[in-house]
Amino acid sequence: MQLITADPRSLKDNPDRSRQSKSSPQSDALLCASIRAIGVVQPPIVKLDPEGGNSYIIVFGHRRAAQAIAADLAEIPLLLADPSDDLGAMQSFAENIAREPLNPVDQWRAIERLVALGWTEESIAMALALPSRQIRKLRLLANILPAMLDQMARGDMPNEQQLRTIAAAGQDEQAEVWKKYKPKKQDPQVSWWEVARALTTTRMLAEHASFGDDLAQAYGITWVEDLFAPADEDSRYTTDVEAFLGAQQEWLANNLPKRGSVIEANEYGQAKLPAKAQQVYGKPGKGDLTGWYINARDGSVQSVAYRMPEAKKPKLVKDADGVETVIDEVEVKVRPDITQKGLDMIGDLRTDALHEALSRAPIEDDTLMALLILAFTGTNVSIASGASDNPYGHAKCGPHAARLIGEDGKLSFDRETLLQAARSVLIEVLSLRRNRSDSGLIARIAGDAIGADQFLPNMANEDFLSCLSRNALEAAAETAGVPGRIKVKDTRVALVEHFAEGTLVHPAALLAPSTDDVRSWVGRYIGVDSGSEDAADDPNTLEDQLSGGDLVDHSAAEEEAGEGFREAAE
Repeated sequence: MQLITADPRSLKDNPDRSRQSKSSPQSDALLCASIRAIGVVQPPIVKLDPEGGNSYIIVFGHRRAAQAIAADLAEIPLLLADPSDDLGAMQSFAENIAREPLNPVDQWRAIERLVALGWTEESIAMALALPSRQIRKLRLLANILPAMLDQMARGDMPNEQQLRTIAAAGQDEQAEVWKKYKPKKQDPQVSWWEVARALTTTRMLAEHASFGDDLAQAYGITWVEDLFAPADEDSRYTTDVEAFLGAQQEWLANNLPKRGSVIEANEYGQAKLPAKAQQVYGKPGKGDLTGWYINARDGSVQSVAYRMPEAKKPKLVKDADGVETVIDEVEVKVRPDITQKGLDMIGDLRTDALHEALSRAPIEDDTLMALLILAFTGTNVSIASGASDNPYGHAKCGPHAARLIGEDGKLSFDRETLLQAARSVLIEVLSLRRNRSDSGLIARIAGDAIGADQFLPNMANEDFLSCLSRNALEAAAETAGVPGRIKVKDTRVALVEHFAEGTLVHPAALLAPSTDDVRSWVGRYIGVDSGSEDAADDPNTLEDQLSGGDLVDHSAAEEEAGEGFREAAE
């Protein structure tokens, strides 16, 4: 090849070049800035125009030539290929894909070499079209232990936060930690998070400092800039925790506001309020106090509003001579009639009696229905309801059950009120919405039992029909006797017009479930045999016994309950 110079505007593009897609404006701007600063480092390769003349065709370097024109360069160096050179498609392809950027360690070493030759950080950044901050960050690798640098050069790099922590530590500290965490033959990867954790030191950020430069100088605080922090933040910090907290404490003592007091903070950074004080979470009132404290975790000055209880007025007692005497009222703790353990025992006894009465006592049908409604309002019952517009709402059965209670606090109702309450509770509980309120198969069984299908609305509308596939839409049209159309949109319009005075109910919307699904659901709860395939659903399986549950003879319990129900019915 021969080195020549030529005007980049006289070069012709190669129509057979490999890189056909346009590069991003950002990368072109970076390349143009680099060419303006240091010129074209790698000359483009050109060849003579086969059609004759003195013009050249670019083989490699279209972007370099284009950005040289953008940089207003009159001439650029070129490498003229010999006519015998085979500059085919494979070579062009390999030249474009075999590029790989330098890793950060190699970039840092190259920057240090340029600095040794007299380049400044600003000139390097301008020549490489990189921010000056990026150059300073790479130069921070000079603080990394050489053994760690060698490991990073192999491609085993820590993340930015870990690298920041390691670079902030001294060489001696890094050497001690590296002895423990350096890679082993069986595990060549370094656990950088453990290295960073071992070298972590407590930092106090300047952005959390309330004091000024005068107190910083008085306490000997020297700020260090964290070059790895975001550019738009105050990245200064100090590791002298005691001096930082001392300066904060002095500033707080000199700037304590009116009705403010200094309080302590616990190890978690939370304020310790005075005894009997109540924290004010809203807007403080005129009589409220403010406690100021220093968060030990980040050293920031924080405040909390609190309210002290009103002091009790002293009680005055007059003696026979009319002299008033102040008597301090002392609260005397009186033991309650029943202890907490006694209340727990009463709760157990009440529950056993309630369950026994429900299984054996005679109960009228209307009363039984009312009790079932009351059960849905228990504090131990939480039902995701589909009756509310809020998908995370809960069933509100209380207002319906309250209609069944008389003024004397006992069940008192007429049959019409009972039936209305039962319907309302069922509406609150049963749902087939496709969210957390879905009751599942039982709601479909209930809806089939009461004929809910006849209340389904006309589904021949654009909103629903647009949800059907072409095959499903054509099947619905064929069932309705509507001729299909070539376009799906026309078929939907024809169905809407056909059912303008009628009702279209898609088969998938019918509530009645399949017989197999119902039998499968019933089989989970009735006739469970420990030796059958559904033994896993048996509540008295080996897994239940191993999990700590008591072994219960369900057959005996069911037989006993059955006798009680029969006795109550008689």
